[in-house]
Amino acid sequence: MTLPRGALPIASSKTVPLVLASESPRRKALLAQAGIVPDAILAASIDETIHKNETPRKYSRRLAEAKVRTIVERWTGAPSVILAADTVVACGRRILPKAESDADVRECLKLLSGRNHMVLTAVAVSAANGRLRTRIVETRVSLQRLTDEEVESYVHCSEGLGKAGGYAIQGRAETFVRRLSGSYSNVVGLPLRETVTLLRASGYSC
Repeated sequence: MTLPRGALPIASSKTVPLVLASESPRRKALLAQAGIVPDAILAASIDETIHKNETPRKYSRRLAEAKVRTIVERWTGAPSVILAADTVVACGRRILPKAESDADVRECLKLLSGRNHMVLTAVAVSAANGRLRTRIVETRVSLQRLTDEEVESYVHCSEGLGKAGGYAIQGRAETFVRRLSGSYSNVVGLPLRETVTLLRASGYSC
């Protein structure tokens, strides 16, 4: 199997190769938790600008499917199953950013403090024959009301940087969660049950 430039090969015994269109260590770890090891990892760099009046569901679906299509066009190896996902944190119709600075983390936490919000992950899988399947999974999360001291302490630990909504539930932020309804792995970044179902439907044995 010839890999395109930038792809990271990983040993696998599966007959149909699996390409993960994400360099997220969280998604790789979640797949490993389900006993799945991609044959290659190749990041899909796409424009993630939110379109005017775009809902969180439409935004996450559009990005996940765009990531898959990008890798399908770049892939030069054997016919493979391509997996991509996009996770969005939404407060009502407002899509929260992936926190790029302490100020972003602070703003997100203050917005989510004491409120319910939705975490949506669109999982898109392209079968070896090119058929695209997509599933959107929603998890409702409620955070406790956070004090200024709790917000600043979390900001300073830097866990929220690069995370949608400014927090990582698999770390210290789990202590802020008052209630969670739905898939926990979805909030981390990849809903495992739905992902496995899509992969099997697309011809990948797992």
